[in-house]
Amino acid sequence: MTNTALYTRISTLPKSIQDEVFDFIEFLINKNKPKIAKVHPKAGCMQGVFKMSKDFNEPLEDFSEYMK
Repeated sequence: MTNTALYTRISTLPKSIQDEVFDFIEFLINKNKPKIAKVHPKAGCMQGVFKMSKDFNEPLEDFSEYMK
């Protein structure tokens, strides 16, 4: 079937059926897209990227009046 014949047949359908055909075509396009495997990071993969200061657990001066 040529594109012209397909277009001719679809254009003779009522608008509601044309919408269904369009939805079905979209479904087929999405169904046949190649699947991209998601990469999940492994525990510890960011080790050494972030540095914490030595006084990380010390109270902050900004909150000293709240800590009284």
